[in-house]
Amino acid sequence: MNSKVAKVSIAASLLLAASGAAQAAPVFDIGIPASWSCQGSCGASGADGVVTLAPNGGNNYAWVSTSGGVAGVGLAGVGGSGSPQNGSVLRSGLFNASVDDVLRFSFNYITSDGAGFADYAWARLLDSSANQVALLFTARTAPSGSIVPGFSMPAPSVTLDPLTVPIISGAPVWSPLGSSSGTCYDIGCGYTGWVNTSFSIASTGSYFLEFGVVNWIDNMFQSGLAIDAVTINGTPVGAVSAPFTLLLLSSGLLMLRRRRNLL
Repeated sequence: MNSKVAKVSIAASLLLAASGAAQAAPVFDIGIPASWSCQGSCGASGADGVVTLAPNGGNNYAWVSTSGGVAGVGLAGVGGSGSPQNGSVLRSGLFNASVDDVLRFSFNYITSDGAGFADYAWARLLDSSANQVALLFTARTAPSGSIVPGFSMPAPSVTLDPLTVPIISGAPVWSPLGSSSGTCYDIGCGYTGWVNTSFSIASTGSYFLEFGVVNWIDNMFQSGLAIDAVTINGTPVGAVSAPFTLLLLSSGLLMLRRRRNLL
């Protein structure tokens, strides 16, 4: 192959790789970003049990679980009869967004609990003082139909894809559930599969993004939330952003330079 053609081909491949990496939004591929914070039990995992990798995510997703959770992390004024018990919260670092910017993320809700003890998960957008700007969604098992928002929970602020989110019923196998993995209490346990969301930012400012999950009424039979592909206007919120693409391109240029020196 002509060396010039080969160089162009390599450069094009690198550009495609960089573009694909940006589209895939691999926020958690090397773990939870250092700028993010956790209360309770959080982590990053690859495909595990019923939870596959997010189609538009990376090689790892983030998760929160009630297994190993702490007290005092539920949402105020929601849930109906009963009270939140232990749970976990994962919060992003502060990021900037402009009016009409689009926040996107994908989630998968997994629960081994059901009936009157149905746990719930959520996502919230907070301002720089950690005040709630929007309750983006809640997920909770319902007797029938969509579990977003689930029974006794407020309507979502995000646009969902798919619009209706049924539970895929059964005893979910997933390591972050701890000893509850592979178990099921009554009707309602299972998982949603990956759900895509989008939300238009109403005001220019600095924000936190919060994900959480909490046990309801008791601490038995655990639940969790997997999260990936968190972006603002296509830019990942977290560890991977424009510098990642520049690193790929600079590595490619270095390879081309070395190749030229060898010719």
